[in-house]
This record gives sequence, structure tokens and C-alpha cells, in this order.
Amino acid sequence: MHGKFDSRHPLVGLSDELIRLNGRLKGMFAGARRSEGLGDSELTVLNAVVEADRAPTVPQIGRSLGQPRQIVQRAANSLIEDGLIEVEPNPDHKRAVLLRATAQGVALKREIDARADAIAEEIAGSLDADLVRRAAGLLHDIRKELEARLRTGESK
Repeated sequence: MHGKFDSRHPLVGLSDELIRLNGRLKGMFAGARRSEGLGDSELTVLNAVVEADRAPTVPQIGRSLGQPRQIVQRAANSLIEDGLIEVEPNPDHKRAVLLRATAQGVALKREIDARADAIAEEIAGSLDADLVRRAAGLLHDIRKELEARLRTGESK
């Protein structure tokens, strides 16, 4: 970190930078989804469902994003209404259904991704693409480690 609070735990500094970066990136990429009428929460849930290794539940998405289940449920309901995702029974849980993207949902997500890629190409300038890929990989690894600790109760 570079600032007057360098003495903080690195994880706190990382959190602060991610909040700022998230705000900046949301603003930069808002145009990629604007014409689709999707809000931030709908796009986030659509992304979580489309990119999941296996069909997630609303509570799983909420935990992964650090969002209340109710907010994720509202976004999921909107996406279901629009035919972008669908529910299916969950053999592991009676009430927490699994969410799957429809073909329309996947196609829309890919269109938004293509527009976002074009925006990224335009604004990336001299950013080193390999550095950005490594940073994304490191952030992924940190998130997975923290999630694993939270699941096992190590953080308590």
C-alpha cells in the first residue's frame, strides 16, 4: 500500500482498494449492460449463474458475494421473469432450488461480455494484460482461501 495507513493489516488495505476499484470498474462498464435494462444486482446474479461450475442456489450466491439472500432472491426472481435463468429442484435441499441459465441468459451474458471486452480494449491503454490476468488469478485464490476458511469456521 502507498499511504498514511500502511500499518494496517494487508487484507484491510486490499479491501479498501477493491472497493475503490469496483466502483471505478462499474462506472466504466455500465454502458455494456445499459441497453439490456439489467441493474447491477441482476447482472451480478446472471454472471454468478452463467459462470458457475455447477448450478448454485440463492444462498450460495449471497454468501459468495457477501450479499443478503433477499437481495439475491429479488435479482433472481427478475431474471426468472425475464426468462434468463430457470429453477430446478435441488436434491440436497427441499427449499433452496438450483439456478440455471437459459440459452437466452447465456447468449445475453456473452453479448454483454463482448461489449465489455470492447470497452476494456478501448480504455486499457498501456495496462499490461498479463499483469491484469495475474492480479485476477491472485484475487481468485485469495477469495477461495477466505471462503474455505469461512466454511470450516477457521475465521471465528
